[in-house]
Amino acid sequence: MQIPLQITFRNLKRSEAVGAKVREYAENLEKYCDRIMGCRVMVETTHQHHEHGNHYHVRVDVTVPDRELVASREPDEHHAYTDVYVAIRDAFDTMRGQLEDYTRRQRRQVKAHEVPPHGRITELLPDEESGRIETLDGRLVYFHRNSVINADFDKLQVGDEVRFVEEAGERGPQASTVQLVGKHHIVG
Repeated sequence: MQIPLQITFRNLKRSEAVGAKVREYAENLEKYCDRIMGCRVMVETTHQHHEHGNHYHVRVDVTVPDRELVASREPDEHHAYTDVYVAIRDAFDTMRGQLEDYTRRQRRQVKAHEVPPHGRITELLPDEESGRIETLDGRLVYFHRNSVINADFDKLQVGDEVRFVEEAGERGPQASTVQLVGKHHIVG
């Protein structure tokens, strides 16, 4: 974390044991997201019940580069957090889930920008049961009729747009999988 952990106690005395547990959970969050900039935790009692004990509310605010994530555990009419450690654990469990979701979204965004190899068919050789694809950067990639999936080799035409998986072959670069691309999507 770039900013030191901040722990606030509200309506209860500062506790070294509670503070230590919060620090332990906060340090553990970095296993789930290495982009955490800061973490603020607020622990408070919300009611002083003589019969049922104190009810605790725990709020965890984590700042990451493009947003702030908030997890909160507070008593409700069905479940009162009378154990501060349970409230802390549950709030940090919720934050862990949010950080895992955030990290997954960030990874997908990076992957979403990768452009799969594609090009246009420039040559078809029916007698040899093969053809060539010209890539966006002007290279020629060989393909065999057996590499065409979800389409009929005999119905392909010069100029058809295709996506493919490229690998090294006996004749140089070759496409091991060739898929015909429709106007806006892969035809399947």
